[in-house]
Amino acid sequence: MATAQEQYDSAIHSYSTGDYAAAITALRALLTEDPAHFDSQLALGMALYRQGHYPEAIAEGHKAEHLRPHEQLVHTNLSLYYMRSGDKKTAEHHGLQARIASWRGNMDKPDPATTASPVVDENAELKMAGTAKPQPIELPTKFPDMPWKKTKPSG
Repeated sequence: MATAQEQYDSAIHSYSTGDYAAAITALRALLTEDPAHFDSQLALGMALYRQGHYPEAIAEGHKAEHLRPHEQLVHTNLSLYYMRSGDKKTAEHHGLQARIASWRGNMDKPDPATTASPVVDENAELKMAGTAKPQPIELPTKFPDMPWKKTKPSG
C-alpha cells in the first residue's frame, strides 16, 4: 500500500502531465483516507478548475479554506475560481483576503532557527548605516563657459 505522500506525488505527477482526470481520482481517494490533507485539497480544487468544473472547484476550495482559513494560496485560488465562474464580487473578496494573508505573513518576525545567523539583531541595519563615514565629494575645478550654446564651425 502506498503512503499518503506517494499517493499525493503520483496525483501531482498526473496533474503536471495534464492528466487532470487521473489527478482528480487520485486526490479524491487520498482525501477519503485523510480528509485533513491540505495539499491534496488545494490541488483537487485546481485540477477541477483546469477541467472547467468551476462550481466543484469552488466547493473544494472552500474545504481547503476550512483547513487553513488564513492561507494566501487558498484565497488566491478561490479568487481565480470565482472570477472564471463570473462572480466578480466574490472573486474580489478572496483577492483581498489573499492580500491580507500576504501582509500577515510579512509581519511575522523571522524564525531564528531558519535564519543564517543564530542571533537576530533587529537594529542591525541601523547600526550598519550609523558606522559608515561619508566620503568627500570632489567638485570639478573647470566648468564650460556656456555648454548650452552651440559653437559655429569655423570655416
